[in-house]
Amino acid sequence: MLARPRFALVVVAVALCCTSVAFQSPGRNPAVLTQAVDQHRTVHLTLNAAETVQRGQGSFAVHVIGVRVSNQPMLPVSVSALVFGADVRERIGIGSEIDLDASVVATKPGDEKGYLLFPRGPTTVVQGPPWYLAWSDDLRRGLARAAGQLPGDGGQLLAGLAIGDTGNVSDTLNTAMKASSLTHLTAVSGANCAVVIGLIMLAGGAVGASRRVRIAASIAVLIGFVVLVTPQPSVLRAALMALLVLVALAVGRPIRGLPVLSVAILLLLIVDPWLGRNYGFILSVLATAGLVLLAGPLAEALTRWIPAKLALVVAVPLAAQLTCQPVIILLNASVPTYGVIANMLAEPAAPVATVLGLAACIALPLIPALGVLLCQLAWLPSAWIAAVARFFAAAPLARLPWLDGAPGALLMALVSALLLGALLAPAIFSRWMALALAVLIVSYVGVTVGTRIAEVAGRPANWQIAVCDIGQGDAVLVRSAGKVALIDVGPKPPIMAACLTELGITHIDLLVLTHYDLDHVGGVDAVLGMVDRAFVGPTADRQDERIVAGLAIGGAEVERMSRGPTGTLGDLRWSILWPPVRLGDIEPGNPASITVQFTPVGACPEGCLSSIFLGDLGEDAQNRLMAANRLGPVDVVKVAHHGSADQSLRLYQRVHAVVGVIGVGATNTYGHPTQHLLDILASVGTQAERTDLSGMILLAPGGAPAEVSVWRQR
Repeated sequence: MLARPRFALVVVAVALCCTSVAFQSPGRNPAVLTQAVDQHRTVHLTLNAAETVQRGQGSFAVHVIGVRVSNQPMLPVSVSALVFGADVRERIGIGSEIDLDASVVATKPGDEKGYLLFPRGPTTVVQGPPWYLAWSDDLRRGLARAAGQLPGDGGQLLAGLAIGDTGNVSDTLNTAMKASSLTHLTAVSGANCAVVIGLIMLAGGAVGASRRVRIAASIAVLIGFVVLVTPQPSVLRAALMALLVLVALAVGRPIRGLPVLSVAILLLLIVDPWLGRNYGFILSVLATAGLVLLAGPLAEALTRWIPAKLALVVAVPLAAQLTCQPVIILLNASVPTYGVIANMLAEPAAPVATVLGLAACIALPLIPALGVLLCQLAWLPSAWIAAVARFFAAAPLARLPWLDGAPGALLMALVSALLLGALLAPAIFSRWMALALAVLIVSYVGVTVGTRIAEVAGRPANWQIAVCDIGQGDAVLVRSAGKVALIDVGPKPPIMAACLTELGITHIDLLVLTHYDLDHVGGVDAVLGMVDRAFVGPTADRQDERIVAGLAIGGAEVERMSRGPTGTLGDLRWSILWPPVRLGDIEPGNPASITVQFTPVGACPEGCLSSIFLGDLGEDAQNRLMAANRLGPVDVVKVAHHGSADQSLRLYQRVHAVVGVIGVGATNTYGHPTQHLLDILASVGTQAERTDLSGMILLAPGGAPAEVSVWRQR
C-alpha cells in the first residue's frame, strides 16, 4: 500500500516538470531569433553576463535580453545562450550589460542553452553589474587579486577553494585537478554552505542569540554567500538544501537527507527544467545522493578491514566516486586511478582553505593588512591540495582509459553496482556475481593493456607528419632527418604537451603560428623553452604581442613572416607562401594565416612527403594565394579552417593532394567539417582524414610514389 502514495508523488513531480517545460518552451524560441537563425543573419544583441568572464575567455554564458535586426527597434526577449569566440579584453562581472553583434545558431530543443552566439565584432560592456551584484564582484575581484600575488599553485587555487573563482588557475593545474578527481573542491557546493551556516550558528550561540535569530541570520548570510560565489547549478542545489534544513529547524520538523535532496531537486527543476541537462547539476545531485545513501553503510562495511575513523575517511570519497563515475565517463572516458586516495589526503585541508579564504575575502576591503595575512595563512592548505593534485596526476597510470559514450557509462554503472554489492551485501553477493566482477576487471585490464601495446607497436616508425588530436584546433608536426617543425599548438597547453610526450618530441626546431585564434595558439605554453625558431604572422592586439614576447623570453628566435622566405628542415625545403608583404585590405587573423609548404630536396631513404598547410584561410584568401604563387600537386594538404564551407574548389584541384588532414573536435558546434568541404575533397580524389573520427593521425611514405600510408589512433 505504501508504494501507491510514492508512485503518486512521482507522477505529480513529473507532471509539474512537464508543465514547466510546456509553459517555458515558447519563450526559449522568440520569433526574431528563429528568423535570424533561418536567414543566417547577424543581429545586434543586448546581453547580461551570467558568469564572471575573465580576460581572454573565449566562451561564456549569457542571458539575451534584447535583439535588434538592422535598423529596427530593439525587441525584448529572455533567452539563455552561450557566446563562442569572443574577444574579451577586460574582466566582465556577472550581471554586466553587454552589446554584441553576432550570428546565431539554435541548439537542440533539450539543451540547457537556447542559442549559440558567434561574435561578428567587439564585445562592448555597456554597464557594469547592478548594485545588488556589484558588491560581490568587488569582493571576488579583490580576493583574486590578492591570491594571484601569492606564489605557486597555492595562490592559483585559493580563490577557487574559497569562492569558486578559478580565473587564476592555470591550464596545467586544472588538468592535474581533473586527473586526480579534485575539481569538486573548487566547485562551491554543500560543504561550503555547511561551513558558512555552521560558523553563523556557532557565532550566534556564542553571543547568546536565540535559535530563531541564528536561523534568520544563517538564511540572510546564505543568500549573500550565493550571490558572492555566483548562482551556479551546484550552488543553487546546495543552498536550497541548506535553506530547507534551516526552515525545518525553525519549525521543529525532523531532518532527513534524502527527502531534503529530493525536494530541492524538484523545486529547481520546476523553476528551470533544463537544469536536468547540466552536468554540473547532475554530478552535484549524484555526489550528494551517494554521501546521503552510501557513505554510512560503506564506512560500516569497511570496518571489517580498517579502523572505524579511517573507514569513514575512505567511504566519503568512495561513495561520491561510485555514484558519479558513470556520468563522468560521458565527459571523459577514463577512470582516475588514485581519485579516492587523493581526496582522502586533500579533503581535510579544504575546509581550512575555505574558511580562511572567505574571511580574507571579507577582510580585504575593510582591513587590508588582515585580509593579506589571512590569504597567506590560507595559502598553505591551498598549496597542499595543489601538491596532492600534481603528485597523483603525474603518477604512473593516473587515468585508465574506458569505453566512451553511453556503452561506457552503462558498463561503469554495472561495475559500480557490483562493487557496492560486494562491499555492502557480502552474504547475498553470490559466487556468480563475484565471478562476473572478476571477469569484468580482468577483461578490462587485458583489453586496456593489449590495446595500448597494439597501438604503440602499430605506429609507423618512419612517420613524417603527425596530426595531434587536440579537439577543435590545429597542431601538426612535420619530421625529417631528425628535425621537427610544429605548425600551431592547439587550444590548451596540457593537450599539446600530451601529444608531444606521446610522440617523444622534446625539441622543436621550427614553430609556425599561423595566426592568433585561441584554437591555434592557446597551447603555446606547452612549447615554451623547447623552440629554436618561431615564425609568427601580423599581430592585432596586446594579447598577440604577449604571445610573441613569451616565445622570445623562452629562447626562441622569433621572426615575423610574410611571403617569400625559404629554408630547409632536414630533407625538406619550406617556403612561406602567405600572407603578402603588404597586407593592404587583409585583416590580421584568418585571412592573414601563414601558409607554409614543404617540398623534398634531400635524399630520403623511403621518400619524402610534400605538404601544404593552409591555416584558416577562407575562399577569397585561397584564391589570392593561388594568384600569388605557382602551386602544384602535393602529397598532403592541411585543410583550411577545420573544414568550414568557405573553401576554394580551384585550390584543392590545383594541389590535388593524396590526403587532406582536418583538425576538428568531435563535439564542435560549427558543423566542421562541412559536407561542402568533404564533397570538394572527394571530387578531386583527396582522401579526408579527420581527428574527430580517427584521433591522432600519422602519415608516412607509401610503398610507391604518390602513395601515403595512414595510421589512425582509433
